[in-house]
Amino acid sequence: MSEQIIKLTEVTTLTGLAKSTIYKLISEDLFPKQIKLTSFSSGWIKSEVDQWIDDRIALSREARAV
Repeated sequence: MSEQIIKLTEVTTLTGLAKSTIYKLISEDLFPKQIKLTSFSSGWIKSEVDQWIDDRIALSREARAV
C-alpha cells in the first residue's frame, strides 16, 4: 500500500491548527514529524495525521466520560 503525502496547507486544513502550532507540537513530539521530499520541500504522511486526529477525538471523548 502506498502512503499519501500531504503538504502543510492540507495539514492545517485537516487539523484546524495554525502552522506555528503544528511546528510547536512537532518540537514537543506531540504531532507527526514531516518527511523531507527535496532540499526545499517537506510533507506529512496523511495516515499519520489522520491517526493523530483520531487520537485527539478519542481523548476528548474519554475526558467527557469521566
